[in-house]
Amino acid sequence: MPTRRKKLDELLTKARALPKVPGVYLMKDAQGRVIYVGKASRLPDRVSSYFTPSADLGSPKKQPMLNVVEDFEVLECEGEWEALLTENRLIKDIHPKFNVMLTDDKTFPYVVITVKDDFPGVFVTRNLTDPAFKGAKVLGPFTSVYAMKEALALLQRVFKYRTCHLDIRESDEKRKFFRPCLLYPIKQCTAPCAAKISKEAYRADIDRFIRFLESKRSVMLREMKQEMTLASDARKYEHAAILRDQIKAIEKLDERGKRGDGWQPESESFVADPRKGLESLRKTLDMDEPIRCLECIDIAHLQGGETVGSKVCFVDGRPLKNEYRRYRIKTVTNDDYMAIREVVSRRYREAGAGHELYPDVIIIDGGLGQLHAAQEAFEVLDVQPPMVISLAKKEELIYKQGLGDPIRLGRENLGLKLCQAIRDEAHRFAQHYHHVLRRKKVLGE
Repeated sequence: MPTRRKKLDELLTKARALPKVPGVYLMKDAQGRVIYVGKASRLPDRVSSYFTPSADLGSPKKQPMLNVVEDFEVLECEGEWEALLTENRLIKDIHPKFNVMLTDDKTFPYVVITVKDDFPGVFVTRNLTDPAFKGAKVLGPFTSVYAMKEALALLQRVFKYRTCHLDIRESDEKRKFFRPCLLYPIKQCTAPCAAKISKEAYRADIDRFIRFLESKRSVMLREMKQEMTLASDARKYEHAAILRDQIKAIEKLDERGKRGDGWQPESESFVADPRKGLESLRKTLDMDEPIRCLECIDIAHLQGGETVGSKVCFVDGRPLKNEYRRYRIKTVTNDDYMAIREVVSRRYREAGAGHELYPDVIIIDGGLGQLHAAQEAFEVLDVQPPMVISLAKKEELIYKQGLGDPIRLGRENLGLKLCQAIRDEAHRFAQHYHHVLRRKKVLGE
């Protein structure tokens, strides 16, 4: 055992001297065979973690690897995205022993691009037998579903592909009257659902996205810069501008972690790690698709007078204030349930008729009674929302549609904190509008 510890210390010293860049590492046995492939955002940090005396590899199936690993080599990558894709390719080509052991009882995710569609969508799935994916381009499997979803969400800012499951056909004239989801105004989708882009232009973006996934970033950027120059010389200035913006976005892909970065016009971040909060909430609600857009509805009144409603919107865990809405209740006074029905009916009338998409999750401020009131309003609509919940104050219980018992989460749960943040923001927004109306009434403005 002391001899083994000496070998691990040698590997630890070697790992700490690695360049501080993203990359892929290949663990080898005494015969020089690759027994495990992994990726790292910083090679020395990740690789050295295997050989420290207190190493916890996170899986019992990985622990025996320390008994046989004799060496490792690394491949430096231009960014985390290249590391993610390189790891995937090497695992498929080499079939390392310990990677195979890890996949024995687990289905890893794939990226599917429905290239046969008029406007291909990009999806993450564990089920390749889905008829919707017949004839699609498949990449994977990937070892981390979280890393893959995060990568696709950020790459969507560059190539603006759709991730919805709508059946979008070029010949459908009704597209001109469809209202696109919130990814269009924040410039993360070109909205083929609403005929905002031609089939040819959308296909060009998808082709560049596929090329990005299948080639080195430096090669891709060089090709795009050449294409941009040719487009400019040919006076195709709109096409050249699109390429220019995509080039800039690709060059900034790895510049993350700064407060206020990205599309979001508001600097507030109500949860320390919004993406982890969204993923936690997705698991709590047992939803298959990632949560991008949440909306919350709140009702405010004072002694039965000047009842108002509010709707606030968060995208990727941050407020999108130009999508906030206020509602002056017209039908009732001092009746929260009827007020909720009115706001739900007014806000989601178009979505219920199939003319726009619902948000991924709708949150109602209140308990089971408020949730039932909202559901009664949805029941008369043709199209139903994917998920409606309510959040009760004091005990902070989550009531979910179709579930009798409430969900009780720990106070530190990131999904609960995200729900509390959007609920509190909806309450603040409703109270502000209520005070404006009260002041107008008292002062006769």
